[in-house]
Amino acid sequence: MSDKKNLNEEVKNAAIEEAEEKTLKKSKGGFQMGTVLALVLMCVILSVLNHNFYNVTNIMSVLKQTAFNAFLATGMLLCLITAGIDLSVGANAIFCACIMGAMKQAGMSSGLVMLVVAVLLGTAVGCTNGLLLTKLHLPHPFVSTLGMKNVLWGLALVVTNSQMVSAFPESVQWLGKKTIVAGFPISFLVIIVVYVIMHIFLSRTALGRSIYCVGGNKEATRLSGINTDRVLLFCYSLSGFMAALAGILSVGRSGICNGANAVQPYDTDAIAACIIGGASFMGGKGTMIGTMLGCLIIAVLRNGFTLLSVDSAVQNVVLGLVIILSVFMDVVREEREAKRRRLAAAKK
Repeated sequence: MSDKKNLNEEVKNAAIEEAEEKTLKKSKGGFQMGTVLALVLMCVILSVLNHNFYNVTNIMSVLKQTAFNAFLATGMLLCLITAGIDLSVGANAIFCACIMGAMKQAGMSSGLVMLVVAVLLGTAVGCTNGLLLTKLHLPHPFVSTLGMKNVLWGLALVVTNSQMVSAFPESVQWLGKKTIVAGFPISFLVIIVVYVIMHIFLSRTALGRSIYCVGGNKEATRLSGINTDRVLLFCYSLSGFMAALAGILSVGRSGICNGANAVQPYDTDAIAACIIGGASFMGGKGTMIGTMLGCLIIAVLRNGFTLLSVDSAVQNVVLGLVIILSVFMDVVREEREAKRRRLAAAKK
């Protein structure tokens, strides 16, 4: 019995060491100089092709687009770090906006009540995604969140009777509408604060490190005594919370809510931003700094397409190719790291 107990302890310790090693290595992959250079190169090329790119109004427009995607990408990053995904973030954002629209149609005039309800419902949707994964043990969050996306799309249309709603209270539109000096959007300032807080959370707290551990090796993390189900539930709940904030921002930007927008590729943009910024579908890797760079690249790319009058279908093709290229590069990096570890182990 004593030998068996010692063996179990050795297995447990080895699992813990493996999880910590993967966490340490993969968490360093977020900030990449190549991503910065790509962003700078894109800006230079677009400024040459269209001199209006560096117009102050256009730059502020880019920052507004970045803020919306950055809210969605925050929750998406946490899900990707755990080797999961949340395909419902875009639909959740529009659903929350439409909930506020339905309240407006019903005669609600309190912007604060609308905001609170939207945030609570958005978080509840994210929590539901987490429960489907951890309690019903669905094989992969791809299935549950894809189904949730369609559910939210339908609900967004139902609650507003498939109508666009406008004339929201100023307090509801403040996040997406308010600007300061030279038209600098408040929403971008808010997202900077959010990203700083999240960066500290992921890199300096026990829960943040646990999130990386779950993505690096879920079983090893469980053996180390961490409740992996609670970690996953937290990540998907936070994803829903951030989606709700994105929905509130969208109302301020456009002044309306439209349930038909729930099928827009907002989730694709969020995934692209995370992957470009160094996250991995394999889990255990990604940072807020890299994700912010990815969001800026996506926003600049979208803005450049608009300035150059590129057809929306072509835009989607290019964005899809960017995602495929980013994933391919991540796979190549993983294979090189695995080969290096095998060689190092062989030398021992």
